[in-house]
Amino acid sequence: MEKNLKEKINEFSQDEKMLNQLSGIFKILGDPTRLRIIYALSFGPQCVSDIAELLEMSQSSISHQLSLLKFTDLVQLKKDGRKNYYSLDDEHVLRLFEDGHQHVKHKIVNK
Repeated sequence: MEKNLKEKINEFSQDEKMLNQLSGIFKILGDPTRLRIIYALSFGPQCVSDIAELLEMSQSSISHQLSLLKFTDLVQLKKDGRKNYYSLDDEHVLRLFEDGHQHVKHKIVNK
C-alpha cells in the first residue's frame, strides 16, 4: 500500500470540521425540492415568490428550503428593497449540481 495515500486518507479523515460540512452539504442535497430550487437558481438570482411560482409551491415552503440551503452556504441572499433575491453561492455549487445531474443522466441512458 502506498504510504503517501494512507497519509492523505488519514489527514482527510482527521479534519472533522470539513467532514461534517461536506456531509451536511450532501444531506441537504438529498431532497428533490432543494434540487429543484438549485436548478431554478442555476439560471440566475430569483426571489422567493418567483421560485414558488416556478415550482408551484407555497412561499413559506420555499423560504424554509432556502434557509436550509443558506445555512450550508449553498445559496446566498441579497436584499433589494422589500424583496430577497437568492442565488447560488458560487461556481462550485453549480458544478456540484451539474456534475451530479450529468452523472445520473449518463447512468440512465446507459442502462
